[in-house]
Amino acid sequence: MAIQTEQFSQVLSLLGDALSSYGFQPQPDEAGRTLTVTDDEAAAVYAGEKGALRLRYADERVELYAADDADGLAADPKRVLVSLLPAGADERDVKYVVSEMAETLETRFSQKAAVKKKAVQKAPQTVSKAAVKAGSFYDPNTLASKLCLVFPELRDAYKANLAQYDEFLAEEFFVNYGTPRVIEAIKENKPATMKKLFQTLNEIYEDGTNDTQSLIAVTILGAMNNDQILLARCVDYMSETMAPPVIEVNKFLATRKGRKAQEKMQNPPPYKPKKKKKKPGFLSQMMSGGGGIAPPTI
Repeated sequence: MAIQTEQFSQVLSLLGDALSSYGFQPQPDEAGRTLTVTDDEAAAVYAGEKGALRLRYADERVELYAADDADGLAADPKRVLVSLLPAGADERDVKYVVSEMAETLETRFSQKAAVKKKAVQKAPQTVSKAAVKAGSFYDPNTLASKLCLVFPELRDAYKANLAQYDEFLAEEFFVNYGTPRVIEAIKENKPATMKKLFQTLNEIYEDGTNDTQSLIAVTILGAMNNDQILLARCVDYMSETMAPPVIEVNKFLATRKGRKAQEKMQNPPPYKPKKKKKKPGFLSQMMSGGGGIAPPTI
């Protein structure tokens, strides 16, 4: 049975104008189809003077791949975005995926992208090159962004965090907003929400940086405080990779040392902006010998 593509087709339709504006046109396959569908995935390829793109839908995710040309897209495509699109996605979910895709296209291909990005928000960079080489794909900022797809009501807090601190403060966002919403969802124990939530956490934990994995296992799921009822609700949803550390973290946080550590997490030190390095003033330069005047003797 072929994969269901109704929501994915809606994404492609809504993205059509954006793709066209950057010169990308759909490329039919050997059978003349612009949307190729198999049992496991659906995909559409676009090409233009600025390169080639492939949008793929599988495992309730939409992935965007980019390359310099069609050959590169087939041989060594670069995944530039992953966005969740559950099988039961509603119109709001579809529009959010389209918004993410459109923003990525603008960032990569618009002539005004750099200026507009700086004017709208000074968002932190995503995973470093070193982390990518080490196999990591997701950073704390990405985790927050994806969690906002699961819980759209967190988007305002996420944007406010970026605007207030001029960078993303992960602990502040998760301790005050992200974690309480996740724990609330676990307590509600609605199957559809739990599936969507843990699909996100499992995927990001699998390919996340160390900081990201710590946020998930300690800051977020560690907030269950070793509650056996809550843990039992999560076990069936957690991946084999994520479940053991989450369980161990909860056990540790139930100990005396763990409780002290948790208190520190819940009361992080005040935020201190990064200090900008100041160039030495004219007088300082002169006093240091740069202008021929010796420093005074005492």
